Amino acid sequence: MDKKKLADAINKALEDKGKKKFKQSVELIINMRGIDFSKSEHRLNLDVILPKGKGGKELKSAVFADQQVGDGARRAGADLIITPDQIPLYSEKEKLNDLVNNYFLLAQPNLMGSVAKSLGAVLGRKGKLPRPITGDIKGLIERSKSTVRITTKGKCLPTAQVFIGTEAMKAEDLLENAEAAYEVVKNKVNEGNVKSVYVKLTMGRPARAV
Repeated sequence: MDKKKLADAINKALEDKGKKKFKQSVELIINMRGIDFSKSEHRLNLDVILPKGKGGKELKSAVFADQQVGDGARRAGADLIITPDQIPLYSEKEKLNDLVNNYFLLAQPNLMGSVAKSLGAVLGRKGKLPRPITGDIKGLIERSKSTVRITTKGKCLPTAQVFIGTEAMKAEDLLENAEAAYEVVKNKVNEGNVKSVYVKLTMGRPARAV
């Protein structure tokens, strides 16, 4: 993708932002072609680390873990530990919405099945299924603060939207985040299958980059 065209689209989107009473998010919208997204193996469920962060919108981290792993996760900086017996409690609408909207989710590998059984229908639909804990948990938690997930819209729509920052960020930082997100998608679907790319603020008009 042409870096200058992407930079121009970001600047155009920021110029048209208007005055709002809240800080608008900036999203990269990638439309694809030639891929059958009705097949589960083709759908996107990718994580990308934004090199310039989220512009103050870092999510907290919640970890599904037993006491031993949970104690280690808490020492490593986790904001919330959900024990095995607490997992079903988070099927309550208010608790579940809080997880979806405010947390990046990690899980002890042997609890992934329990999480999927109790919460998977909603978390899967929202692209928020937890990532299994492997390796250095402190590093995972730190990376989660600047990680976003890229998922396809629905089962058949060839479109992916990804948060790349906020309107308060510098255009060059948004550009670096956008490039990182695009690279992850490109590596999955191949660049020839990318039909168009837009940059859009929450309440703004899309600005075309490709």
